[in-house]
Amino acid sequence: MKIPSVKLKSQFMRRSEKCYRESCGNGEVEEEPPSKRSISSNVEEKPPSKTATNRYRLFGDIPDAIWNDWKWHFRNRITSIEQLVQFIPLSVEEQAELRLVTMRYPLSVTPYYLSLINPDDPDDPVRKQAIPSILEMTLGSIGVEDPLDEKGDSVVPGLVHRYPDRILMVLTDMCPMLCRHCTRKREWRKGNWVRTPAEVEAMLEYIRQNRAIRDVIISGGDPLTLSTRHLEDIISRVRAIRHVEIIRIGTRFPVVLPQRIDDELCAMLAKYEPLWLNTHFNHTHEITREAAEACDRLVRSGVPVNNQSVLLRGVNDSVEAQLKLCHGLLKIKVRPYYLFQCDEVQGTEHLRTPVEVGIRIIEGMRGHTSGLAVPTFVIDLPQGGGKVPLQPNYVLAQTEDDLVLRNYQGRIFRYRNPAKHAQEEFAAEVLRPANDATVSLPDSAAHKLGVEGTRNADRVVMRS
Repeated sequence: MKIPSVKLKSQFMRRSEKCYRESCGNGEVEEEPPSKRSISSNVEEKPPSKTATNRYRLFGDIPDAIWNDWKWHFRNRITSIEQLVQFIPLSVEEQAELRLVTMRYPLSVTPYYLSLINPDDPDDPVRKQAIPSILEMTLGSIGVEDPLDEKGDSVVPGLVHRYPDRILMVLTDMCPMLCRHCTRKREWRKGNWVRTPAEVEAMLEYIRQNRAIRDVIISGGDPLTLSTRHLEDIISRVRAIRHVEIIRIGTRFPVVLPQRIDDELCAMLAKYEPLWLNTHFNHTHEITREAAEACDRLVRSGVPVNNQSVLLRGVNDSVEAQLKLCHGLLKIKVRPYYLFQCDEVQGTEHLRTPVEVGIRIIEGMRGHTSGLAVPTFVIDLPQGGGKVPLQPNYVLAQTEDDLVLRNYQGRIFRYRNPAKHAQEEFAAEVLRPANDATVSLPDSAAHKLGVEGTRNADRVVMRS
């Protein structure tokens, strides 16, 4: 592949283009992106991009051919405070604090996602998700490492079986970005790992032996850090299990590195339908042209895309922010699915909101926009209790005969509740013979009526 000749203005830019030429010129690419990376910046400002907001300001001398290569972004993640300070102004005191944080909770952010941050705004909603905060340490004693007790529900290494018909495959702990609110933050200190072939086979064998499992969720880390070939090897073997009905992939690549959603990946995923993809947009600033194009490629390949947002303090904890986010998602063909209460993970307390904030947000959305734009607000209970949906209380009173309900405008309505005893009386009238005549049913008809009566509880089913 020939790259246009560009005069690069820093050692980093020259090295990036050289590496890109070498990796593409002979048609060979790494099986997995390497974990070693180096980055620096010394670029001129250009007009704001219509896509990634600060691309030209921060990475102006990176040509499109390189910028659109997801492996380049992965190799050149910002992983140290020394690198970060070249893009975001930090005082000497802030640098010292963040070095302390990263000793426990590392930093990793892609150039693409960094370009969405306003470097001059310390309260930027994208920055809060990607850049460490000293509050991760000062409030670090609050919460637990594994609040959902995934370890307790692991039947073999990497395989979490909590619900009867669903199972979670954790294939790797690698991610393109380390989100500061991550539920599996505990894994960050263990280095980068990928499940071995033997571990993957143990997972698949457990699924094969448990016919109740109809839904397999492939997760991580982020499973799309694996090469397309490696990922297909696993997906194809899951699809070969006859009782598995659907496959879901959990990934944040459409948000933090949409270049990964290329034609090769989409063509592969299209072979294994029905396959769903759940992603994780948290703020409207993340909905860029690149992200929209990535989601469009998925949908056109027959892969529906759902969004699982996390309620985060200072990021999306208002009705206005959630409306903008969910409306923006629908415009790029992504369905708002869940709004999660932020899990009780150590190092995330500064981003958590009171539960009532989420309930008020749902109340402010319901009725004021289409139901398709309203996600389900859930708490994932500690100790492996599972998801519990929460919503405003619209039932003010209830008796056997009626309910008193409040609508989205605050108006009060009485709703008649169909009475069970009335249905029974009606059924008795239907079955009572006229003029007390004696009616006998053939044995087969009587048996059928009895079976259907048992099957349908308090319904009466009559067959001619």
